[in-house]
Amino acid sequence: MQPVEDVPYNRFLELLENKQIVNDKNYPLQLVVEDGRPTQTLRGAYIRQGAGAAPSQPMPFRTTIYLNFTNDLQKKLADAGMQPAIKTESNMLAQTVVGFLPIALFLLVLYFLFRQQIRMAGKGALNFGKSKARMLARDKNKITFRDVAGVEEAKDEVQELVEFLRDPKKFQKLGGRIPKGVLMVGPPGTGKTLLARAIAGEADVPFFSISGSDFVEMFVGVGASRVRDMFEQGKKSAPCIIFIDEIDAVGRHRGHGVGGGHDEREQTLNALLVEMDGFDTQEGVIIIAATNRPDVLDPALLRPGRFDRQITVNLPDVKGREEILRVHAKKVKLAEGVDLAVIARGTPGYS
Repeated sequence: MQPVEDVPYNRFLELLENKQIVNDKNYPLQLVVEDGRPTQTLRGAYIRQGAGAAPSQPMPFRTTIYLNFTNDLQKKLADAGMQPAIKTESNMLAQTVVGFLPIALFLLVLYFLFRQQIRMAGKGALNFGKSKARMLARDKNKITFRDVAGVEEAKDEVQELVEFLRDPKKFQKLGGRIPKGVLMVGPPGTGKTLLARAIAGEADVPFFSISGSDFVEMFVGVGASRVRDMFEQGKKSAPCIIFIDEIDAVGRHRGHGVGGGHDEREQTLNALLVEMDGFDTQEGVIIIAATNRPDVLDPALLRPGRFDRQITVNLPDVKGREEILRVHAKKVKLAEGVDLAVIARGTPGYS
């Protein structure tokens, strides 16, 4: 089979003018038109001519013709007495690829986004609704009341919780009832989180910590699922403490969300209320929450059987500041003559 020669358009016009183009049954002249392309292809054969040489076998060729030269080509072919056969070709494969390419790119982007989400979750796609609560083991970074200073009144109020977590059966025999939820209220930086960890450290129980903003996601139902999973983890590790920091992020007064009753935040709050109503303190799980905005909390959170006990953690006074300085100065070598009481007198009311 003879190779097909690519002939420039100007060269083809020279061959046509010299009457070297063949147009017969064996070598028909064809004009191939492809859908969606700005060019056409002219296929045929021509006779090579040499000085004093006999005519040789026709040489197959093809010429690329732009659409704006079509009229000029038809006129020259008509003058030469040639009428090429028109052949239309539809490149279905190319059209299919071009049409499917945007969809493939979109699916590829979704795949990488979903894969990244799975890696960030660290467990897998089925754990997307799992709780993000972090559990601190009993022997890891253990904090006790000795590490908490400046909040003596608050420590006295939570002492009952420590005793209950140490020996829940003693309270049950006496018929005592411990509140399911304790709400710590106070300005930022007063040690609410540290005090909650100290309760777990004194009672030697696991401590689950989560922020209120960790419940709310853009996907509807994820927050409620995480609430249920958090309580399941707590029941399995009982006795324990579940600490929800910045509960105002999920426990705001209902009815002010953008989505009304279908707002994801409201569904998460409803799930939290249902879970708190569904378990008993005899299971050894105590919920401690912290906020510096108690005025925005939904009233349902503060009803009996939920966060019905509030502990105010105020800014420390001069004595409290001195105790805080002494805690932080335990592992610091101080110069002679440093008086922490003098420093404390200059920082009353600081967090």
